[in-house]
Amino acid sequence: MRLQKLKSLLAALGSGLLLAATTAAQAADPGVSDSTITLGMSAPFTGPNGAYGKEMREGALAYFAQLNAAGGVGGKKIELLALDDGYETEKTVANTRKLINESKVFALMAYYGSSPTTEAMKVFSDAKVPLLGTISGAGSLRSPVNRYMFHLRASYSDETESIVNHLVALGITQIAVFYQNDGFGKSGKDGVVSALARHKLKPVAEGSVERNSQQVEGAVAQIAKANPQAVIMVTLFKPTAEFVRQMRKAGQSPQFSTLSPIGADILVAEMGAREAHGIGISQAMPYPWNDTLPVVKEYHKALQAFAKHGNYSYYGLEGFINAKLMAEAIRKTGKDLTREKLVNTLESSNFDLGGYKLGYTPASHNGSRFVDLTVLSRDGRVLR
Repeated sequence: MRLQKLKSLLAALGSGLLLAATTAAQAADPGVSDSTITLGMSAPFTGPNGAYGKEMREGALAYFAQLNAAGGVGGKKIELLALDDGYETEKTVANTRKLINESKVFALMAYYGSSPTTEAMKVFSDAKVPLLGTISGAGSLRSPVNRYMFHLRASYSDETESIVNHLVALGITQIAVFYQNDGFGKSGKDGVVSALARHKLKPVAEGSVERNSQQVEGAVAQIAKANPQAVIMVTLFKPTAEFVRQMRKAGQSPQFSTLSPIGADILVAEMGAREAHGIGISQAMPYPWNDTLPVVKEYHKALQAFAKHGNYSYYGLEGFINAKLMAEAIRKTGKDLTREKLVNTLESSNFDLGGYKLGYTPASHNGSRFVDLTVLSRDGRVLR
């Protein structure tokens, strides 16, 4: 009898341990181990827009290197798996599936582009994997609120409103719009149209270019015909540079203004300081060359230590801030880290990352409305 009771007790104890182990395994989300937290990123590292993704990745890796050297978050080091998508929607979707299903990342961050992220959202939302930060201000990603999509930067509506208000305040009312024919460009164009309408104005002309193309001749012909005082360009650096060149060859000298995705340093590198002089750019991140803000000073120090250079940029700073926000959200979530707990933390928190402030609620995942207006100087510097 005693032997039988002992066997029963051992069997019960074994079942209990198995259940406890199974429960613990179920509680731990993918990408979280005793020593690491693995995150995923998809952005262009090759192709016409590869420079954008490279700067963003470098900024993020600089922050994580600094963080990991100090012990990580709760003793766990953060690893970032960054995949190249060439700014192509299908590749972004494929990368998202790979990161979630094969690489088993805990969360996603620092994506690039409105159309690619819009399609990828269907994948990570179904998998209930949060994405924190994307280079997009598109309204389609913000409304309705998606529980698993959190924004780091201001919307294109915020940026275009600032540009239009500034131009109108200067007495400029004949305003045209040149946009990329995809989610990014159309969202920005809609922002321009709405901002002009608030001043009882309409675009005097519109022209577009296809994504990853520099065929701007048709847009130049349409817009030059209207002889605008200003052109707001919702395009990336290569078509922007070609458009400005061809407009000037056509005898047009309007005030050219563009949005933050352009990448000021990348545009200057493409055009040269002389050609780029006078182009206005709205910015959704703090000025990266002045370290008066604590987060910019921290970025300078981390980039110099990690990359061994001081080539600061808006995209690099955004990647750095994105990484810092992710780390702070993980830290606030605490022990027993899960994706749902991370989402709950984000939806109930305000963050001051060293002068760059963000806040989220269940009703709004738009972390910031910060917009700064800048212009390119004769020597290629960004002036505020």
